[in-house]
Amino acid sequence: MTCDEMNQLLRSELSAVGTYQQALDKEREQFGDETEFQQLNAILAEHQQAASQLTTQIQQLGGTPVHDSGAWGMWSKIVMGTAKLMGDKAALKALKEGEESGLKEYQEALHDTTTPSEVKTVLNGLLPKQQAHIRTLDGLMVKL
Repeated sequence: MTCDEMNQLLRSELSAVGTYQQALDKEREQFGDETEFQQLNAILAEHQQAASQLTTQIQQLGGTPVHDSGAWGMWSKIVMGTAKLMGDKAALKALKEGEESGLKEYQEALHDTTTPSEVKTVLNGLLPKQQAHIRTLDGLMVKL
């Protein structure tokens, strides 16, 4: 796995951070104390932590980490903006689709024989969190 491929994982995490911030900013004043809001806020924090860990790994491999989500982030903003107009369930579904995409990227990187072992260690720590995010979003959608 090259630093460019690692940067793609980082872009995905930065996109997730931006998407969750966008979703939460709209609801913070009205729903900031509710459990559901807090669950989404916790997922945001985990994506911020994942981005930090990937940044460190890229630097340790001698690469230069990206600082924005690029085209993927713009696409996520458009999808999330549309989903918010359609209601909470559509917004949660859009977040879940992003989580599933990230899960697939991590799984592919873990199966890549060129991925350094120290990177696999980080990804093995992030993978269960990604799976938990999907379960959390499923649970939130059931409540709606």
